[in-house]
Amino acid sequence: MPWNCGIPRAPAAINIMDNCMFISRKSLVLASNSPRRREYFQDLGLAFTVHAADIDERVAREEDPDAFVRRMAREKAMAVRHLFPGSWVVAADTVVCLGSMILGKPQDEEEAVGMLMSLAGREHVVRTGYCVTCEEEDVLVVSSVATSVWFSEFSLDAARAYAATGEPLDKAGAYGIQGKGAFLVEKIEGSYSNVVGIPLHEVLLELLCRGVIEARK
Repeated sequence: MPWNCGIPRAPAAINIMDNCMFISRKSLVLASNSPRRREYFQDLGLAFTVHAADIDERVAREEDPDAFVRRMAREKAMAVRHLFPGSWVVAADTVVCLGSMILGKPQDEEEAVGMLMSLAGREHVVRTGYCVTCEEEDVLVVSSVATSVWFSEFSLDAARAYAATGEPLDKAGAYGIQGKGAFLVEKIEGSYSNVVGIPLHEVLLELLCRGVIEARK
């Protein structure tokens, strides 16, 4: 799908920095405390507010991973949308899946090591559900993106050394591809930013096509 969707530009003037790629034309809210998602938005030059949602994030009985991340993204967005009815809200939820099993964030180093070793030398899938919505404009978009990731073979000592850095403890699947955990990854197939925590191409396309943001001239 093309990036130029023919949406007329809003007349509002917005102050931007010299290194910004995009500018915001409408009020934007990121319904997430994730530093990775926030940094992506900041690096692109978007003006936005952060307001994380407080929802029950337990997997429902017999709920498959794709349905789960879509539901989580929608519920996060809807929990915040009514607080900012005139704003565009973006929410996302990312999980690491080994087959049909969802690997969440490890509780401690021992659990992190166990997760890492279960992924060693194997393929797994990272799924992110995302929601873009605005109450006043009556828009609700919910979708998901999947990326296949292959880990190399690595030793138990390597897994323990990585877990000891503390990086895996706040990461689904016990690793961060954008950090030290990159050494674990042999290859990926699909969106890199999706593995980090938000499928940028798809989310930005929604915002561009609906006139929420535009590329800087």
